[in-house]
Amino acid sequence: MEHLSSKRKLTIMFGIMFAMFFAAINQTIVSTAMPRIIAQLGGMDLYTWAITIYMLTSTIATVLVGKLSDIYGRKPFILSGIVFFIVGAFLTGTSTDIYQMITYRGIQGIGAGIIMATAFTAVGDLYPPRERGKWTGVMTAVFGFSSVIGPTLGGYIVDHMAWKWVFWIFLPLGIIAFVMILTLFPKVPRKAGQSIDYVGSLLLTTTIVPLLLAFTWAGSKYEWASGQILGLFAVTLVSLILFLIVESKVKTPVLSLDLFKNGVVTLSNIIGFLMNFGMMGALIYLSFFVQGVLAISPTHAGYVTMPMSIGMVLTSAVGGQIISRTGKYKRFALIGMPIMVAGMLIMVFMNSVWMAVMAMIIFGLGLGLGMPVFSLTVQNAVPHKELGAATASLQLFRNLGGTIGIAVMGTVLASSLKRNLTNLAASGEGADLSKLDPAVQQKFAAFANPQMLTNQPELEKLHQSLPADLQPVFAKTITLLRDALSESLSTVFLTGTLILVVAVILTFFIKEIPLRTTNAAAAEPAAAPPEKDVSSGVKQMGKKLVGQGE
Repeated sequence: MEHLSSKRKLTIMFGIMFAMFFAAINQTIVSTAMPRIIAQLGGMDLYTWAITIYMLTSTIATVLVGKLSDIYGRKPFILSGIVFFIVGAFLTGTSTDIYQMITYRGIQGIGAGIIMATAFTAVGDLYPPRERGKWTGVMTAVFGFSSVIGPTLGGYIVDHMAWKWVFWIFLPLGIIAFVMILTLFPKVPRKAGQSIDYVGSLLLTTTIVPLLLAFTWAGSKYEWASGQILGLFAVTLVSLILFLIVESKVKTPVLSLDLFKNGVVTLSNIIGFLMNFGMMGALIYLSFFVQGVLAISPTHAGYVTMPMSIGMVLTSAVGGQIISRTGKYKRFALIGMPIMVAGMLIMVFMNSVWMAVMAMIIFGLGLGLGMPVFSLTVQNAVPHKELGAATASLQLFRNLGGTIGIAVMGTVLASSLKRNLTNLAASGEGADLSKLDPAVQQKFAAFANPQMLTNQPELEKLHQSLPADLQPVFAKTITLLRDALSESLSTVFLTGTLILVVAVILTFFIKEIPLRTTNAAAAEPAAAPPEKDVSSGVKQMGKKLVGQGE
């Protein structure tokens, strides 16, 4: 599609960005609105499923559509993704109970996965790697912008309008994106000799779903060593072995194992996994720190995290432009990721709002520079015919990293908190509740769980309801609980920092391949002579290129 005019490419990109923003804003807008929605629908015990089902369906759709779009082209899939998302968003707004909400959120997740898988890959169809950097940066900025306005807008809507408008307000944007892509995006003929790997698709699904469920439920719904979690891991392992066997034999695998023979792709996927592991696993607990330790309201807590998104928007857009102009990209990862580490390190020691804001600004600046680079490294390292599958593999590893990171960090928090509370009780600093009236003891017990520290109105209500002589005891108990929670969260942030340090170290080993200036060259990659191995051919080619340069 490189032959299209610049004006038509630009118009198509606007359509793709509309679709991406439509999907991204619907993810961020529900973060502040969902608790209120669930309170009205009921079914608080199933609350996490409204989030889990979206994650599951979007992850599966992302991986499966990657290879299919390589065969059939991106257009039918990005259009179907928008349709799924529009239908899912509309139906979610009509939900009358939690079960409908979960079902319709699953449909939304399918649409989101398809959109995300095809949007970044479509950029690779429209532009060669040398020009792709600026658009990757812009699309990352779209994500950042949605995370800036989404939570605030979601909170405003549930406060002043019917909650269904959280899901309906951006439906016109989806329709506009659909029309633009339908009329402007060129249709690509199906590639001959390619078939759908149904068995591999099924086994990939039965590998990913139980794995994500295991890490989602472990440490919260079930113990890590429980039969349920071990059973899910067993299903994952068996499915993975069968998947590897099938993929090594089929003609057109859904996720080609040959991709992982490419060192750049493998390293980029591992780094993407570690980045999301450390980033998501730690950042999700930042609002917990702000609300539980610093006693800031949920509304104002959103303002604390907003600088991260603003920083990410700025550096991703500027960094993308510089990459396209210079053709150099590895340096941006090597600059951006240590800045992310610095932001995370500040979180370890933060004890005030201004330190939290500073950590968010620094982390966002680094994230905007570092994160987009790895989409570029993967797409630049594979033939154009494998663009969809390679991009989908990166999305898969990022999703797995985020999910597993959240679960592991939750376990780190729980174990650290248990240890700190035990030490607190042994020190004798905590309040002695044994001599209090049983009814008062019960009130105190409700807030023995530090997670309740985020409920400021209830804390104040309980404080005022106690006799005057007990109010200082309550205040002291809450202060000690905040200290224990703060120390435990520092351990979580330190764990995330160490994970990111490993990702930084691995980044040094990524080979920087010159960005191609055309997709045509990628369609027919130079092959090594039959009698020599690939590495030998690459070395000889490198020597020739060096000689020509001289």
